[in-house]
Amino acid sequence: MIKTLFRTGVALAVAASIGLSSAPAWADGNGDAMAGALGSANLGIKNAMNAQTAPAKPAPVTQTSDGSKVAQVPPVQQSPIGQQVGLPTGFGYTADLSTAWPMGNIGSTGRNWTYGGTDLVAGYGFNPTTRFVASTYQLQHYPVGFNTGQVPVYLRGFANPIGCASLDNTTGPQGNCTPTNINVDTKDSINLFMLEKMFFIGLPDGKKLPIVISPTYVARVSKIAQSAGNKDIVPFAINPPDGPTYYNTNTRTAQVYSLAFTVPFLKTPKMFGTFTASPGWLVHLAGANIQNHAQIYQILYLEYTPTKNLTFFFEPQSSRDYLPTDQYAQHLIAYFLGGSYRVSKNQFFQVTLNSGGPTNEGAYGVHSIVCDNLTQVATGNCATNIGGLKATQIQFQYGIGTPNVIPF
Repeated sequence: MIKTLFRTGVALAVAASIGLSSAPAWADGNGDAMAGALGSANLGIKNAMNAQTAPAKPAPVTQTSDGSKVAQVPPVQQSPIGQQVGLPTGFGYTADLSTAWPMGNIGSTGRNWTYGGTDLVAGYGFNPTTRFVASTYQLQHYPVGFNTGQVPVYLRGFANPIGCASLDNTTGPQGNCTPTNINVDTKDSINLFMLEKMFFIGLPDGKKLPIVISPTYVARVSKIAQSAGNKDIVPFAINPPDGPTYYNTNTRTAQVYSLAFTVPFLKTPKMFGTFTASPGWLVHLAGANIQNHAQIYQILYLEYTPTKNLTFFFEPQSSRDYLPTDQYAQHLIAYFLGGSYRVSKNQFFQVTLNSGGPTNEGAYGVHSIVCDNLTQVATGNCATNIGGLKATQIQFQYGIGTPNVIPF
């Protein structure tokens, strides 16, 4: 969608181009991508908390020469052999294939299975407190508001519309609009590089609270079906009818620096929860961007594990999306809800419902079409002005390794 994420995730915007006009659309029901990479941070916190609550083993007993028995005192804070006490050590990986079915008021054009995707996560733990993770996530979505309704068509220099476009590819109820068909089927590829460092805070009861701090670099690119060359370059307009238009700008490409802080708030034998807050900054401004200060991402992660092979999860998040089509960062409210089932030691199936949209933008979807001259009116090579966009989809995954939920 043009201004939006599981989004996530990690943390997401979609560019849309239409016959009479082209436009970017962000459907970031994902907030777009950084929660999955936080999977090892969550696992490390869980390991550390499990190690503190594990029942102590009885001290070994030695028999003396006179027949009496003496208990040997183990070293202080000695952990059971083989038990993880923090971040996973050594090499670990996850790889999965996925496809998604878009939902919501998307018309007939988008009512199809979206592009297939691949998620890859690889990490190496140097020790239980230090781990490096590299990952790539591919998210598929189709934003609402591009294939229903009618919108005005503007010509630069004229305050009033010169016509209308019908987004459902008809002439509209009055028969006087230009049929317009948009295909904003979108695939986001989000690459994350993260260094995870675990620290412990002493508590009054003698236990230690594990927290993970993760400096992160995020790079994101996209493919939009309507874009020429299978890229994300489509014309878009700001503040029509006489605001600037952009014709050669990557609409969903961005790079972000962030610093994530993850702390636990829930731990029982079957339930686990963490909260992550992360300020993030664009690496550089692009397109319509006009400011660059810290944006705060917030992720709540809850899981319930009724059996050793089955896990249900819920990940609501308040995310930020700041793409080249945005003058200001979009404030996204998104969620990931689903479950994973491990069919063998190294194979799993996962189903995820994710949805999200901005709270600081206008109505979802296309607002209007802007043409700079009469030649563009005749050829349909105009720019599209988009409001806040929303996407909802259910994603199906099959993979090997450890199931992951996407990050921001």
